[in-house]
Amino acid sequence: MGSRLASAVVCAALCAAAISGCGGSSSSGIASKSPDAIVKAASNAIMHASSVHVSGSISSGGVPLNLDLTLVSGKGGRGQMSEGGLAFQIVNVGQTVYIQGTPAFWQHYGGASAARLLNGKWLKAPATGQFASLAALTNMQKLMGTILLSHGSLSKGSTSTVDGHHVVAVTDKSKGGTLYVATSGQPYPIEIKRQGTTGGQIVFDRFNQPVTLTAPSNAISLSQLG
Repeated sequence: MGSRLASAVVCAALCAAAISGCGGSSSSGIASKSPDAIVKAASNAIMHASSVHVSGSISSGGVPLNLDLTLVSGKGGRGQMSEGGLAFQIVNVGQTVYIQGTPAFWQHYGGASAARLLNGKWLKAPATGQFASLAALTNMQKLMGTILLSHGSLSKGSTSTVDGHHVVAVTDKSKGGTLYVATSGQPYPIEIKRQGTTGGQIVFDRFNQPVTLTAPSNAISLSQLG
């Protein structure tokens, strides 16, 4: 379950990591750099942030994927996701991942017995093994590194404004998507967008805000499922 869903989300995010233009004030000087240098600067900036909120909707193989995650550097993350209408909440604290899915989610991935046992409850599992790829979605360094650093040939677009931020656009020629990077202050990634049936949008905001990660109580351990 974890590997399939995580792979779909990361694949879609990578396809989106090539979206179309933006720009504005270039007080940081980032807009004058090469497209590769801009993406590298964005990656370095986000890697040094203490937290970030990542949300959006993307498509992988015609299947809609939605995510709304708050990531905390070095600690984990929490939020909710859905694949093709199968929704679940996730909390990753340290080396443990907690998942609470809808009945349809558990029925699809775990079968009828799992759906009955986990109805309204949280599943607790190590953030390794079969759940490693799923837990990686709430690992700030791993997810952001995958999204920002896996790309093809880049070209720099124009500067503009996205959601009130002055940004510069960098487009991945091979994947057809565009990354918008802030040109004022830290060069944080602001948005990733791709047009078409395999496209979507991912937004990055709430940088460095205080976030508390709390493990859900009374979770059912994976070992209890046999």
